[in-house]
Amino acid sequence: MTLDIEAWNDASRFAIYYAPPRDSAWWHEGCAWLGRDAETHEPLSSPQPAGLSRPLAALTVAPRRYGWHGTLVPPFRLAPGVTPDALFAAAQRWAATRACFEVAVKAATLGRFVALRPADDAGDAALREVAADALRTLVPLRAEPTCAERTRRLDAPLTARQRAYVEEWGYPYVFDEYRFHMTLSDSLDDAHARDTLTAAWNARMHDAGALPVDGVALFVEPQPGAPFVLWRRAAFARGERRA
Repeated sequence: MTLDIEAWNDASRFAIYYAPPRDSAWWHEGCAWLGRDAETHEPLSSPQPAGLSRPLAALTVAPRRYGWHGTLVPPFRLAPGVTPDALFAAAQRWAATRACFEVAVKAATLGRFVALRPADDAGDAALREVAADALRTLVPLRAEPTCAERTRRLDAPLTARQRAYVEEWGYPYVFDEYRFHMTLSDSLDDAHARDTLTAAWNARMHDAGALPVDGVALFVEPQPGAPFVLWRRAAFARGERRA
């Protein structure tokens, strides 16, 4: 499938996400779990964990639309005069200042969701620092949130600090409020389903090793409500450190 870039407009949203390397088990298994490859735009057959009473695809509707990712800079519209290519060039320049690293991860419950999370504080801190650096660097290319967008954020149950972040940064879960996660389910009231999905993912990825953080990806929501697509990747500089 070829992206129709000409159809992108002022309503299109862009996001800086972490996406596992294209040739890694982390990418292939995550895309299969959600039932869609956001880079090739292909639908995929989801596995069916044992003990689950409903099809996995019925429990991953929201994350399937967003694609397999971890948010670094949440979706935003481009500022006036900023083109998608200019955003990508800025992301590339920023990525070239970052070193590759690895993070131990595991599936866990996050509220009513199941998500892939750093397995220790060091990994959590390393990813939080990357997200903060990306946000500070790239926010000048972002359009200011509209009054409606800001109001929608502020209508949620937020702490005073989170409300202040909405006012300044347009999003409540940044900096010390940021928690890296890669969503594996919809919001589920069924605790048994959450536990089943958590155990199934961890068993499936038991031998996959650490999560390689070797760059970022630009995802695009072409029109409001459309599935997000992985447009381009920006690699980190060579060299590794372990979080």
